[in-house]
Amino acid sequence: MSRFLKVLLVLLTGGLALPGLAWAQADFETPASHAVVLDFTTGKVLYEKNAYEPTPPASMAKMMTAHLAFQALKEGRIKMDDEFTVSVNAWQKGGAATGGSTMFLEPNSKVKVSDLLRGIIVQSGNDASIVMAEGLAGSEELFAQQMTEEGKRIGMKDSVFKTATGLPAEGQHVTVYDLAVLARDTIMKYPEYYELYSELNFTYNGIKQGNRNPLLYKNMGVDGLKTGHTEAAGYGLTASAVRNGRRLIAAFNGTHSMNERSSVGAALLGYGFLNFDNYHLFDAGQTIGDMNVWLGTKPSVPMVVKDDVTLVLKRTERTGMKVTAKYDEPVPAPIRKGDQIGTVHIDFPAEEDMDVPILAGADVDSLGPLQKVGAAFEYLIFGASTTPEEEAAPSADAAR
Repeated sequence: MSRFLKVLLVLLTGGLALPGLAWAQADFETPASHAVVLDFTTGKVLYEKNAYEPTPPASMAKMMTAHLAFQALKEGRIKMDDEFTVSVNAWQKGGAATGGSTMFLEPNSKVKVSDLLRGIIVQSGNDASIVMAEGLAGSEELFAQQMTEEGKRIGMKDSVFKTATGLPAEGQHVTVYDLAVLARDTIMKYPEYYELYSELNFTYNGIKQGNRNPLLYKNMGVDGLKTGHTEAAGYGLTASAVRNGRRLIAAFNGTHSMNERSSVGAALLGYGFLNFDNYHLFDAGQTIGDMNVWLGTKPSVPMVVKDDVTLVLKRTERTGMKVTAKYDEPVPAPIRKGDQIGTVHIDFPAEEDMDVPILAGADVDSLGPLQKVGAAFEYLIFGASTTPEEEAAPSADAAR
């Protein structure tokens, strides 16, 4: 058998940069001590500065408190109109007397889950966070263990939670990359609850408080998530925005004021939207051509791309890209649908190459013994019925 290569698509005027690799970032700098910009669709990093180094989470830890509450709601373990009791512990640790952000809950009162969520997300209430933790896990300490465990499950590899509030605690730390991972997971899994992050204000006990996320007020497509501030962390923010159907996430820590936090958040998201774009190359299950079959009950089998392929384009680094189908042909029968029969190779002159499996799109059984003899004789006499170029030609969709 021979190795056939078929060029599916060549872009001579604009290349595609592999998402997630480190591009040169000399054209952008941020005063934040830790920062990351993440493409939502691919989960790839577009910009990073100390993104994988530990930093205090401050109130951005409350995103995980809300995340676990969303999980409990979706699984049916709690309902929005369920009520949790405000313990004296939650009132003392998270009340107004501590000087931190609060929902102004009264001790021994009962509060609906729906109100607690808005207290956590909109008002950044420490008291609301502790009440939620105690209601879901029995104690804030046990809940913090669940926060860390859930973080590991969703890909937060370098984060440890000790509180439901993000208030300073020995051994508690996150990375801004992990915060972006948490935000992405929340948006993907819980869109029906994520809407709470875009609410501009919430009134409880007659006290109206505005959402602390400054980017919600800037008409720039931001619909979440959470601010944070402690003396050790500085001013931080995890934010997500959608423009022209494309979503980005930015997370950062270590700015010096609320005004700087606002401008840094806008600048990070602006950098990502201005300098990068997404390019959808293949759909999962898309047929890109047919491959000849050797001694099978069918003369050919559809070649199907296994996965969705969306690549991130850096507009200033267009160096050309080539997409090639690689396969040995004819492929011998029997073939089962889903068998890997080739590879789509994506060649980036300036970046690491990428391979996407090609799968068989149908079953093809082997011929019987006598049929095999006849088919082999016919092949030796007449050869293949079509040329390799024709066999590997992509579908119209593959070249769009």
